[in-house]
Amino acid sequence: MRVGRYSTLLAAVAGIALAGQAAAAEFEFKFQSSDPAGNPNFELQTGWTKALAERTGGRVSLELLPVGSIVEHQETQDAIAAGIIDGHITDTSYFTGKDAAFGLIANPVGAWSDPEQMFDFMENGGGKELMNDLVGPYGLHFIGATTPGLEAFVSKVPIDSVADLKGVKLRAPEGLVQQVFAAAGAAPVNLPGSEVFTALDKGVIEAADYTVFSTNQAQGLNDIAPHPIYPGFHSMPLVEVSMNKDKWDALPDDIKAAFEETVKEFSRHQVAVLAERDKEAVEAAKAGGVITVHDWSAEERAKFRAIAAGEWEKVATRSANAQKVYDTLTKYLKDKGLM
Repeated sequence: MRVGRYSTLLAAVAGIALAGQAAAAEFEFKFQSSDPAGNPNFELQTGWTKALAERTGGRVSLELLPVGSIVEHQETQDAIAAGIIDGHITDTSYFTGKDAAFGLIANPVGAWSDPEQMFDFMENGGGKELMNDLVGPYGLHFIGATTPGLEAFVSKVPIDSVADLKGVKLRAPEGLVQQVFAAAGAAPVNLPGSEVFTALDKGVIEAADYTVFSTNQAQGLNDIAPHPIYPGFHSMPLVEVSMNKDKWDALPDDIKAAFEETVKEFSRHQVAVLAERDKEAVEAAKAGGVITVHDWSAEERAKFRAIAAGEWEKVATRSANAQKVYDTLTKYLKDKGLM
């Protein structure tokens, strides 16, 4: 009987404590991610919400929900504007249908050889201002950018140059990625990610744009396509952290600063963690003696970027915003000697 009473008392005290903690939060938000629960990206994003709470002394409580919890991944922008959710952590390319500029800034294929290049562009090269110009009319405020890093490239055949891409039948998602690979001489095929392994195994395709090296390795892709390219040369998605603009504008300056500072710290942490996992996977792959890891030279990366730039220019004609992204991006790349 005493044990029962003691347990009841503990539960009551815990409930009061939890209620007190909830009451201590001045600002409560609900964000949705474009990643599923259990995914390494989602786990790292959840770490950011905890860092934000700590940085603000508990004044901010941010609940992060996995993809599809409230709305579909391509609907979060509208849901934020409508007040259904407060913000999102998502791949900006999901909103390309609204404006071609979203697709161009989200993944200018071939532009980046290192996450720090993209971060510098976003923070110091005009990228942040571009994003707020783009999302502002939809009722959002852009806080900062992150990325899982450069995606590796999966291949059954050795590919060490742009010339080696000629005629290679490869899987690539629709849109700019396919455009660029086709312009480089490859033969892109539209396949969902779920069919990549089987298509490679059966010889339907010879190569694939898929994801980061450690994930490719864990899923066995490198075993059936033993000529991966790492670090990648083509794709690195921009993942935006944005929230409802009215709610952002209502925040005090110190809370805004905490958001911006912790997002920046989180972005570097995410890249570092996933890069370390990639490094370990690369070392394990090499040690096995079956997989040959290929690394493109700076000259070949520049050739691919030049081809990609021609496709960016085509996308730029599709909207005034896309032209603005193109102009700002190419100026940055030229100023940095990357074009």
